[in-house]
Amino acid sequence: MTRLSHFDEAGRARMVDVSGKAATVREAVAEGFVRMSPATLALALSGEGRKGDVRAVAEIAGVIAAKKTADLIPMCHPLALAKVEVSVEPADGGFAVTARVKTTGPTGVEMEALTAVSVACLTVYDMLKAAEKGMVVEALRLVSKTGGKSGDWTA
Repeated sequence: MTRLSHFDEAGRARMVDVSGKAATVREAVAEGFVRMSPATLALALSGEGRKGDVRAVAEIAGVIAAKKTADLIPMCHPLALAKVEVSVEPADGGFAVTARVKTTGPTGVEMEALTAVSVACLTVYDMLKAAEKGMVVEALRLVSKTGGKSGDWTA
């Protein structure tokens, strides 16, 4: 069984010491989906929602969220992010949300990418909840990661 790195020998939660790890280029891509009715999607795309441009606001929220990940997830390291790109695109049944995060450092950016997608999806929900409270945020997942000791991984 794999030993979880965020617990010490006594089973207490701890932040992993990455000071001895080499700084390498690391990138992660995550995705999620906000499912909604065709009418709500049409409203969002029309730009006539009361709160403004749904896609633009959600993309900006995702970027901010990636930068704040260490403030939200207790054992995450604060990272100097080199790139955060969030995309909210119309798709069949709602909005597909993707985040790509990149850094050069001693630890990966998977959590930053997942946090960016999560908050972007929640922002879409917030922007459109007056039109439809039954929207579903779903399919949040890591798509790929590169760099680091564990190497590359793709879903």
